[in-house]
Parts: sequence; C-alpha cells; structure tokens
Amino acid sequence: MTEDHPAMTFDEVVHQRARLAILSVLAEAGQADFPYLRKLLGMTDGNLGRHLETLAAAGLIVISKGYHGNRPRTWAELTIAGQRALDAELANMRALIARLEQG
Repeated sequence: MTEDHPAMTFDEVVHQRARLAILSVLAEAGQADFPYLRKLLGMTDGNLGRHLETLAAAGLIVISKGYHGNRPRTWAELTIAGQRALDAELANMRALIARLEQG
C-alpha cells in the first residue's frame, strides 16, 4: 500500500483559505463574533456568512445568536471536531514541508 502524497491529504473544507483563517482565529480566541471576524479577515458579510455556514454544516464550528446590549450578535465557536480537523490540516502541512525539505 502506498502513502498518499501529503498535498493530497488536505481537507477541502478546512484548507480553503478563508475557512482555514476562520478556524485559526477561533482556535486562538475560542469564540469570536461576526463583526470581529469580518474586520480581522477583511471579508464581506455574505462571504463570511457562507464560509461560516459551510464550517457549521461540517460540524467544525457552532454558530450561536444572541444580543450584546440590545444589538443582535452572531458568534462562532470551534468545536472539538473543528480543533481536530485544524490539527490534522496543520500536521499535513508539516508533512508536506518535511517532504520538500528532504529534497
């Protein structure tokens, strides 16, 4: 049995640039609200919303809605599965880097 090339083991849901950024921010912050993510990542409302929906549908984040004062807010939080998926993606990146550095 042959090993997969490390580049072929990337998870397409996680590896997409905006989603990888969202997961990374949530891994650092634990939880973030929609305006914070939008501003930090330079995304439009629609684009960020779509990526959050994709991550939530995959079970990688949980989206909750509530209020901050009397203003509605949407928060995103990394799930255990999301942390595992991010860890796996980073391990795959490290494997690819190691392979390329070997020559």
